[in-house]
Amino acid sequence: MAKRFSIALVGLLFLCCSWTVMVNAEGEYLKYKDPKQPINARIRDLMKRMTLAEKIGQMVQADRSVVSREIMRNYSLGSVLSGGGSEPLPHATPQDWINMVNDFQEGAISSRLGIPMLYGIDAVHGHNNVYKATIFPHNVGLGATSIAFTVLV
Repeated sequence: MAKRFSIALVGLLFLCCSWTVMVNAEGEYLKYKDPKQPINARIRDLMKRMTLAEKIGQMVQADRSVVSREIMRNYSLGSVLSGGGSEPLPHATPQDWINMVNDFQEGAISSRLGIPMLYGIDAVHGHNNVYKATIFPHNVGLGATSIAFTVLV
């Protein structure tokens, strides 16, 4: 009996928590945050709620060197990029990268609409911005190598 009561209580708590995610501070239902809604309905609902500035912010991909948690929140940026040579610290560890990206993501989620950001990294040659990571040959070099091999065979 106690086990069934515990399972029911956990289920009720889960239901309450998931409902609060779909309701804003004013108690208004947010269709765009409801994963049970069709994707087109969620998109239409979100687009109706967005200001022009938020729509522009979602199209921006700024370099991580000029971004902060506050910028992510205040300008609703949609994406951040680590271009070639753009790392959080000299000799940054994987944990340094995780902390930086999480900080940006927390800023994005704390914006008015709570839209998560995308994080981009220049990894054509491997993750050479990550200290001690493997760096792979460039795609052109790989192509030239395969052509040379074909001619020799």
